[in-house]
Amino acid sequence: MKTNSTIYTKKRKPNIRNLMNKAAFFLISILVLASCKVGEKYERPHFEEVSEAFYVKDSILNDSLAEASVIRDSLLMSSIPWSDFIEDSTLVALIDTALVNNIDLQKAMRNMDIGLEYLAQSKANFLPSVNATPAGFGREYYSENFNNYGSNRARRNHGENVPTSLYTERLEYTSALQANWEVDIWGKLRWQKEAARADFMKSQEFKKLIQTELIAEVASTYYNLVMLKSQVEVAQKNYALNDSTFNIVKLQYDAGETTSLALQQTKSQQLKAKSLIPQLERQYTVQENKLNRLLGRSPRPIALNVDFDEIEFQKRYKTGIPLELIKNRPDVAMAEYELISKNARTGVAEALKYPSLSIGAGLGLNSMDLSNFLDPVSSAFALLNGSIFQPIFNNRKLKTNYRVALTEREIAQLEFKDNLIGAVEDVSNSLTRINKLKEEYKIAQERIEVTQKGLKDAALLFRGGFANYLEVITAQSDALESELNEINTKKQILIANIELYRSLGGGWK
Repeated sequence: MKTNSTIYTKKRKPNIRNLMNKAAFFLISILVLASCKVGEKYERPHFEEVSEAFYVKDSILNDSLAEASVIRDSLLMSSIPWSDFIEDSTLVALIDTALVNNIDLQKAMRNMDIGLEYLAQSKANFLPSVNATPAGFGREYYSENFNNYGSNRARRNHGENVPTSLYTERLEYTSALQANWEVDIWGKLRWQKEAARADFMKSQEFKKLIQTELIAEVASTYYNLVMLKSQVEVAQKNYALNDSTFNIVKLQYDAGETTSLALQQTKSQQLKAKSLIPQLERQYTVQENKLNRLLGRSPRPIALNVDFDEIEFQKRYKTGIPLELIKNRPDVAMAEYELISKNARTGVAEALKYPSLSIGAGLGLNSMDLSNFLDPVSSAFALLNGSIFQPIFNNRKLKTNYRVALTEREIAQLEFKDNLIGAVEDVSNSLTRINKLKEEYKIAQERIEVTQKGLKDAALLFRGGFANYLEVITAQSDALESELNEINTKKQILIANIELYRSLGGGWK
């Protein structure tokens, strides 16, 4: 009976190792399945207030932006490289210099390098961390009152006669290699990688934004310079005309044919025309210094080999062009990458609420005797450990972080929406500005024809004695104002073209 009982007990004894393996497999399976539910995959949000056309993959069309029907050109303005869009060789050379030397652009490139480093670091998080201790030495000294006085460690070093003061309690020589690996059960590392990638892409778009803004700013400043140069020439010509009129009035005054009031008013008009020249020259110097700073250099003269009258308006597109804001606008892309980053960080915050699994291992040599230290048989050691960390009392903190991450994601989504609406507004404003400025330019040209004819008639009548000096002064003032206004309106059209190009993304694909 005794033998049989023993045999029966052995047959019914459960296999503990198999049960543990099954339990571990079951637990890991549950964790892997649960990890699929942590975090939400990013999907571009749908905004009813923004036209559906912005979500078309190949082209984005908004019929409400232009009064005329939108015409699909084969050559989209937003896809034209800036060097092709701008046909002025001098301006192209200035922009080339700015793209190399501009300080803000160089800082943006350095920030992009930082983003790339963080992206590489996020990828490395999936790999085990490995550390080495090529040579380690440890020695512990204690005295008689140490609570472990005369321990086995001390006896191994000193025999039975352990010293009473500063005896060697522990002596070891170590050389080891340690590794630690965090298993990405809940996708925390995956979400960190996605956030880092979104931040890097955002830095790339920021560089594009700086490039686009820089091109627009250089072009606008250049057109301001050319305009001011032309206005200075007009002001000098007008001053010469006023000087001629003053000489005629002075001759009349000397001959007793007119009063001193006529001489004073004519002189005042002459000085007014003369004072306009240094005003325009001052503005020219300020704009020239601004352009030099955009080019990343100290103030210096900039040669302008172009006549303002020879500059033509952009004719490579029609007013109603297809809009590709989503694909080309760097600020819109930056807002979306920020939303992607916030969504990924929400996944990280959620994953931190659940247990983390770490596996560690170590391999090396350890000996209390230097002579046996390099003996791999008697001094070798190997470690293997694993741990599951579950937050308990800081759960409120983790829950708060998660809820804050959700709110920040909502804010990023609102900012993305605001950028979309702002992009549409920019293009709409630019299109309206160009259309209305062209109407103003036609009126300004008609006014120049009228005032130039009036100026000639007034001069002839004045010389013939059929017009007084006041009529001549008024005609000269009208002619000057009309010429300056025509030049300024043309400059505004040129800048409006650049602004439209910028609002469409500037051709930076």
